[in-house]
Amino acid sequence: MRRLSGSIAGAAVLALALSACGSGNTATTGGGGGTSALKGTGTGDTCKITTPIPIGAVFSLTGAAASYGESQKKGLELAAEELKAKGGVTYDVKIEDDATDPQQGIAVFEGFVTKDKKSLIIGPTLSNTAKQTDPVAQEGKTPVLAVSNTAAGITEIGDYIFRDSLTEGAVIPQTIKAAKDKFGLSKVVVMYSNDDAFTESGYQAFKKALDANGITITKTITFSKSDTDFRAQLAVAKASAPDALITSALIEAAVPLVTQAREVGITVPIIGGNGFNSPKLMAGAGKAADGVVVGAAWNSASSGAENAAFLTAYRAKYSADPDQFAAQAYTGLKLVDAAVRAGCSGEREDIKKHLAELKDVPTALGKFTMSATRDADTPAVVQVVESGKFAVLK
Repeated sequence: MRRLSGSIAGAAVLALALSACGSGNTATTGGGGGTSALKGTGTGDTCKITTPIPIGAVFSLTGAAASYGESQKKGLELAAEELKAKGGVTYDVKIEDDATDPQQGIAVFEGFVTKDKKSLIIGPTLSNTAKQTDPVAQEGKTPVLAVSNTAAGITEIGDYIFRDSLTEGAVIPQTIKAAKDKFGLSKVVVMYSNDDAFTESGYQAFKKALDANGITITKTITFSKSDTDFRAQLAVAKASAPDALITSALIEAAVPLVTQAREVGITVPIIGGNGFNSPKLMAGAGKAADGVVVGAAWNSASSGAENAAFLTAYRAKYSADPDQFAAQAYTGLKLVDAAVRAGCSGEREDIKKHLAELKDVPTALGKFTMSATRDADTPAVVQVVESGKFAVLK
């Protein structure tokens, strides 16, 4: 397995600190009493922990989901730099590539849980991978914070699994309602890749929302997530004369699908799931992407001091605009920091306890509350592509 990035804080310092404690597994001990290199003094902004908190991150830096993973990596690294500058608590973040392969993701999770003994794992990028990796962390009693998994059932894996990403079930109903109000939808064609847990979950959420809004599905067309030629399916869709084309797909399929839809003469709105939330859509599809509607957990136009600060810092560091995946990864480490500081402890059980108690935390995603089911409770935003950028649908 190829390691794509090293620690953000000093791994050598961590190793020495753990050695001084006479134990290699302080991150796994419970939160009640005793001494630990991962416990400190104070609380909140006054919390001081001398040992960097070991965090593992698993993103798809290569493979089909690489565009999402690269954005996540940038957002996470920016948050780690800011928290290091803040002081009091620092994070030893190790980012590994799962290559968009659940089996590789399982291997990385196993290493983080048992060998490296991370206090928490962030990721993986795709829900399809999470459904296979998260049970490893649950069994090893290691908290996981999902920062992009939107499929149903992720947090049901167990009480160590959390997420800051809004589910498709939370975002899509708002998207369909807004699109119906805007475009007067009465009948649609639905297309989705049926060989991926994320896109399958998106389809189920779309179907439920369309039914609830009294919108008729005239055709349901499936494809593989690896497909790149959709002209035959799109010809069938066009023949149904729908008011909109509803699509749940990963970005590698979304770009050619949108491009080819316009090429065959489909001019109605295209409404996408969370997989469309990438600058690659506009970069790859060009003007064909204009008018595409997609719900999201974040938009650059969203108000709030935290979002403004995130945008400024991200642009300064990377000379580019962030996307939702960067924003959620960035927010993820900030939420972990809030949980660590609440108990002034980087131990697994303490982080788990305080993640569950997060309430009205100001973030780049808006005010964040962890729900009783360990899911994100933040507002969604419905976007439309205008002149090559996501804008809020009005």
